[in-house]
Amino acid sequence: MHESSWATFLTARKAERQACDAPRPLRALAEEFAFRALALMFPQFAHPARMGAEGVDDEAMHLEALLRAAIGPLVAEPDQVVRTFLSRMNTVHAALVLDANAIMAGDPAAMSLEEVIVAYPGFLATAVHRIAHELYLLQVPLFPRVLSEWSHRETGIDIHPGARIGAGFAIDHGTGVVIGETSVIGDRVRVYQGVTLGALAVSTKLANRKRHPTIEHDVVIYANATILGGMTVVGAGSVIGGNVWLTNSVPPRSVVQFTSRVEQRDGDDGLEFHI
Repeated sequence: MHESSWATFLTARKAERQACDAPRPLRALAEEFAFRALALMFPQFAHPARMGAEGVDDEAMHLEALLRAAIGPLVAEPDQVVRTFLSRMNTVHAALVLDANAIMAGDPAAMSLEEVIVAYPGFLATAVHRIAHELYLLQVPLFPRVLSEWSHRETGIDIHPGARIGAGFAIDHGTGVVIGETSVIGDRVRVYQGVTLGALAVSTKLANRKRHPTIEHDVVIYANATILGGMTVVGAGSVIGGNVWLTNSVPPRSVVQFTSRVEQRDGDDGLEFHI
């Protein structure tokens, strides 16, 4: 880059920073805020130096300061948002305890509740989602989405902060799960890796419409199933098999399966597979 072009570039960047109201380190704030919120709710996430009872006050103080710093330039009344969010932390914690128990109850590989909380990506993604969702409900712009994208990078699970998720939610394995903004998920729902709850069409004209499916209570959705459309409802107690592609509603207690065709080879047809 020519020296004068470099100087022009730097001048433009300085002007942008002076004019921009959004906090620059928002991604870093989101990561620290998520960890502080988790540490406040679950000692498994706490820093060793803050493990004692006095550490709770320290985590709470830092959490409040981080949230105020993150949303201060983004909302008109940050203090009110901060107070309301903090008042909902007990409800978020209670919901996450149910989620952790649901994951453990459905996974024979889980040896303890602590293992689920510390090691399971499905729990981490759900925890960050429930935090981000509260801020989404408070109409905080940008920050909830940054939180969800941090969780996405950490876990491979992409849950939009607008998605409404009921009690006792369990994600098993989780890699590649996508849950869209207007998804509605009932209680005691379990999903496996690669599940997509998506939209039938992608258009900015649909921004304020329900684009993603509704999953009623007690549904199990197995690996790599794709369920699309805002009018699509999966009835309570249903089981959606692996690799199913579903764009129509199914009644309660349905079993939807993907059927593979098996053919016997005749002689040596030259086919050879290397994996």
